[in-house]
Amino acid sequence: MSKKKEKPIDLKNLEPEEKLKYEVAEELGLLDKVLSQGWKSLTSKETGRIGGLVTKKKKQEQ
Repeated sequence: MSKKKEKPIDLKNLEPEEKLKYEVAEELGLLDKVLSQGWKSLTSKETGRIGGLVTKKKKQEQ
């Protein structure tokens, strides 16, 4: 099985929703893991925590 090559993430040039996801990952101390190994490397608990916080922040913005 071949791994597809991913282009490097430009954290300064993201859609607002994507940017929020990366910000939450950084707050939780998971950004380095995401950048080096990708989103698939996260556990379901970590992913759920990010999703919960993203939802919470979106509600606060309204």
